[in-house]
Amino acid sequence: MSELLSEYGLFLAKTLTIVILIALLIRSSISSKSRVQAAEKLEIKHLNKYYERMTRTLMMHLMPKKEFVKKLKSEKAHKNKQKYTKRVFVLDFHGDIRATAVASLREEITAVLSVATPEDEILLRLESGGGLVHEYGLAASQLERIRKKQIPLIIAVDKIAASGGYMMACVGNRIIAAPFAIIGSIGALMQVPNFHRLLDKHGIDFEQIKAGELKRTVTLFGINTDQDRELAKKQVEDIHQLFKEFVARYRPDMDLSQTATGQHWHAIQAKKLNLIDDLETSDDYLAEACKTANLYKVTYTVKKTFAERFLARTQAASDRTLGPF
Repeated sequence: MSELLSEYGLFLAKTLTIVILIALLIRSSISSKSRVQAAEKLEIKHLNKYYERMTRTLMMHLMPKKEFVKKLKSEKAHKNKQKYTKRVFVLDFHGDIRATAVASLREEITAVLSVATPEDEILLRLESGGGLVHEYGLAASQLERIRKKQIPLIIAVDKIAASGGYMMACVGNRIIAAPFAIIGSIGALMQVPNFHRLLDKHGIDFEQIKAGELKRTVTLFGINTDQDRELAKKQVEDIHQLFKEFVARYRPDMDLSQTATGQHWHAIQAKKLNLIDDLETSDDYLAEACKTANLYKVTYTVKKTFAERFLARTQAASDRTLGPF
């Protein structure tokens, strides 16, 4: 009898263990899905309400109470009669050398294009000093999606839109910039340190095996020949030519012989060269736009893990040595 009870107890323990493990697996699966959903989300912020709250807060502290209440009632009555049909979708792009913000930008544009019409407008607040060619080429291509849908695209530059940043900016139907924002740098650059002499000094050999004569030009660790340098220079010049052709497509009135030298200017000067259209901050533009349209700030966020953040920083540090733009 005792043996039977012992076996039954062992069976029960095993069964309970299996049930607990299954429950933990299900919980882990649900938790994992919820973390993914929480990590990726699209946020919409009605900027009109945001500006209204700021104005009311200031008025509340500056105006006599009776006058403030009267003002609120008047605004409420006016608001009930007022119905805006136009919408302005506001996006932000803060570019690093790898244009990593394009991951969010493409999702934001996809979401906006699903509802926007040519009667609406998209304002991109752009800030970038440029970076890798293929990364910024993709970012510019995302903005081209807006142009193809014939939705007006306004680019606002408060600080800098240079090199790859300007490649993005030129896609806009209109470019506005703060007076001292940095604009331009239509050029291409390749920077490669070479450690061959250091390795040679310490008796370290570097072997490179390639198939295809042009598989690699200049190298970090091997001997760079004049032919390697000449081929690398040609690659950079080809990129520069593609850059100029891209700008010419969207800014045909610009004199590229003056502006495509790799030089940058402050917006005051850039306006004279037709690099931008107007001197205006994004704040002024939005403050005026909210009088005639509904403003919506669209943000797609992806929360990165510690490992992803660490890897991104490591890659950014290494990329600073190599940058065609």
